[in-house]
Amino acid sequence: MPAQPRPPLRDRAGVLPQLVLAILCGGYASGAALGWGSPRAALIMGDFGLSAAAFAAAFSCLLYARTQRSRFRPAWLMFGVSSCMAGLGNGIWGWYEVVLGRDVPSPSPADFCFLLFAPPAVVGLLILARRPVTRAGWVCLGLDTWLIGGSLLTISWSVALAHAAERKGESVAGVALSLAYPLLDIALVSIVLVLHFRRSAANRSAINTAIGALALTVLCDALFTSPLLHDNYRSGQMLDAGWFAGSLLLAYAPWVSRVSAARSAQDRDADPGGERQPPGADTAGRGRRPMAGQISALAPYLAAGVCTLGILYNVLSGRRIDRVVLFTACTVVLALVVRQAIMLLDNISLTQELAQKENHFRSLVQGSSDVIMIAAPTGVLRYVSPAASGVYGVRAEELVGSELASLIHPEDLGRVLHEVRRFLAAPPGEVSSTRIECRFKAGNGRGGDDGWLNVESTVNRHHGGLIFNSRDVTERVRLQAQLQHSASHDALTDLPNRALFTERVTQALGGRRTTDRVAERGTAVLFIDLDGFKSVNDTVGHQAGDELLVIAARRLQEAVRAMDIASRLGGDEFAVLIHGQGDRAARPDPGRAGDAEYDREVRIYEIADRIRARLSEPYPVGGGVVRVTPSIGVAFAEPGITPAELMRNADLAMYRAKQAGKARVELYAPQMQADVARRTELANRLSAALHDGQFTLFHQPVVELATGRPAGVIALPRWRSAQGIVHTPAEFLRTVERGAGQDAARTAELGRWMLEEAVRMAAERHRDGSPLPVTVRIPALRLTDQALPPQTIASMLSRHGLPPAVLMLEVCDHDPRAGLDELERRIVALRHLGIRISLDGFGNGHAAIGALRRLPVDALKLDRSLVEGLDESTRLRKITSGLLRIAGDLGLDSVADGVDRPEQIEVLRDLGCRHGLGLAFSPPLDEPQLHRALSSGPFTVPTPVRQGDTSEPALR
Repeated sequence: MPAQPRPPLRDRAGVLPQLVLAILCGGYASGAALGWGSPRAALIMGDFGLSAAAFAAAFSCLLYARTQRSRFRPAWLMFGVSSCMAGLGNGIWGWYEVVLGRDVPSPSPADFCFLLFAPPAVVGLLILARRPVTRAGWVCLGLDTWLIGGSLLTISWSVALAHAAERKGESVAGVALSLAYPLLDIALVSIVLVLHFRRSAANRSAINTAIGALALTVLCDALFTSPLLHDNYRSGQMLDAGWFAGSLLLAYAPWVSRVSAARSAQDRDADPGGERQPPGADTAGRGRRPMAGQISALAPYLAAGVCTLGILYNVLSGRRIDRVVLFTACTVVLALVVRQAIMLLDNISLTQELAQKENHFRSLVQGSSDVIMIAAPTGVLRYVSPAASGVYGVRAEELVGSELASLIHPEDLGRVLHEVRRFLAAPPGEVSSTRIECRFKAGNGRGGDDGWLNVESTVNRHHGGLIFNSRDVTERVRLQAQLQHSASHDALTDLPNRALFTERVTQALGGRRTTDRVAERGTAVLFIDLDGFKSVNDTVGHQAGDELLVIAARRLQEAVRAMDIASRLGGDEFAVLIHGQGDRAARPDPGRAGDAEYDREVRIYEIADRIRARLSEPYPVGGGVVRVTPSIGVAFAEPGITPAELMRNADLAMYRAKQAGKARVELYAPQMQADVARRTELANRLSAALHDGQFTLFHQPVVELATGRPAGVIALPRWRSAQGIVHTPAEFLRTVERGAGQDAARTAELGRWMLEEAVRMAAERHRDGSPLPVTVRIPALRLTDQALPPQTIASMLSRHGLPPAVLMLEVCDHDPRAGLDELERRIVALRHLGIRISLDGFGNGHAAIGALRRLPVDALKLDRSLVEGLDESTRLRKITSGLLRIAGDLGLDSVADGVDRPEQIEVLRDLGCRHGLGLAFSPPLDEPQLHRALSSGPFTVPTPVRQGDTSEPALR
């Protein structure tokens, strides 16, 4: 394993200062024990050595107080001042002994420095102590200090101090000085003892080291003032080693916390992946804290006991009780009584406060709507709040003693146990609580049909067990489920909506194995559109339309298999996902791929035809019966296809079914996508061309067959591309006129442009003296469009100044979507404005005959198919003659389209046709060519016009 440098650095950071400290103290002790080799060296080390150590402690404490910002900074300042006093006193002592070479006088300036050592140290220790938060606490702190100090004073006075006070021949200053040292030491010792039990939890290592240093110093002072050592003391002896060690410990004390912090950080860096210490690992340390608290509580009574022993010592020794001892003992007893009274009152107050909090807690628990349960580590319930009867329907007493696992739903139990184990394994400092949601057994009919409630619980630790704060969230869960259902289902039919259907298609395609291509092809999507549903809404009403959709949805679900998914995509569009797995057609023999393709198509056609027949049945809605038929598009899931492509293919197949006659099933073929792409590309090009001004209008003259005079013109659009190529209507008009969606918008845009441009150019010719009527072809569906009301056409004529009689609208492309009723209303309104109407395609199919029966038109235009071969076919001539006779009987003008040869002119004129247009007269012309053609006179016809014929052009 590679060497890791962090552990050696960590050990050196913590051990090296301690090692240096031990070497210095051991070296000094060894020198003192050996006498330092000479009396003078002993004096130097005993005086100036102690002074240097004390000044080192002062420098260390003051430096730490200057560089570190903490609430203990004043304490280290006081320790620094105290050490300065000790260093100064030792320096003065050495000045007398070493420099002057004489004994130190008593008293001397050194004594005053030594006496000033204790007060700053006492203040520093008080700062390090944990400060009481109440007045009673401060009083108890002072009483505890006096109890300890008084007891020590009693013992000290009985043993030694009384003898020092009774010395004969000494001055008052000398006696006071001899008593000041032990009294200050007693005060310092009292503070040290009190601080040991009341020290702050912060910087514990530094405080312990400082206490140890001061305790060692006080011990050496006590030995120095004792009668046994005081008279025989010489500088440089072993007693100085204690003072030296105390000063070095105090110098090291403020930096202990930084070394400990660095060691902890390096421990974490050295073992970043190590296991965390489990809770409870510090049981030894935790066990010592109650012991320290017990000793702290007993300390005043121990002090009183020591004081009693001091008095008994005097009595048993046959000595009379000294007044000092008696006074001190009385004050100690009085302090003990006062302290006990304060503690008794404090305990009474705490007991009352605890009782109030307990009652408050009991009221909160029992009055809470949440259920509070306490479980043992074994999972047995120890306590259950009374709210359980209202939430769970079970009395709390019945739940106590039962296992929590037996009350949780079996399907949720594993997840709950996993979360509880994870929570217990986490450190309490990082994860204080967790949240668990599960189903809980209920009673007394609660919990719905399944007898389970959805419960959300907040879990906390409790003496090795767990506290569960639980609440009933069943209604919330039901509401969430309802909202989720509403978001994924159609509100009217309750079928899956487009989003959920797309998700199911994605799952169906994603669940296939890439190698199981045959099984994948068994999946198909059907798109269904109800033909004629719009007319139901328009005639019967939208409410009846909604009823129809609900019935259609129910029938669709009945027609599909249980494994398939029916959906409403929106409006009158439905979809079905056919799953291929489990079918024989989906798993054919490997050598019969062609049969498999045939079988899957047969199977899908069977399902689709069953759906078509079921949806084609009459619908009893709106107080009557209506009929709609479905157009169905089918697309198979080929290998590698995406859900969007599959649904698009089914949609294309459905539109092909509608274009092919509706009420039928159409299977998707790749050619459909190519047609759509081609049509879309052409429509986009047309839109761009329209905006770029590449469209223009050509006009083809309408000629009177009898005289050859022009009777009008018909407007024909042309597309002149950027390359100069002119495209005829046959190349683009069919795409535009039969478009849907965006193509329908382009249809409307191009139709509006054609009408506007034809009116503008006709108005210019009218102002130039050529008032020939202009004919504009307009699809029937466009004429019934709400975006083109008759008022719009009237406004257009008024804007350009064209009389309405000059405009003729030729109704073409009899789309079944354009209802005859609405078309009739529009034509009546237009004729009321003075606009003339022509019916295009007369003679081609029954649609024109049916329209002629309903529509009030002014002229009929023979279809090109009747004109071609008219001069060669007697049968065709008879059919055309009959149609022209019908037009004449109805009083309608007649126009023949596609008159390309002179022979056709003669035959049409003989059959009674009055007007014609075609290549026999003129091709479509641009505006300059048209002007020249109209100004050249009548067009040539086979038979001259009879003399005296002065009739005006019929179309004028």
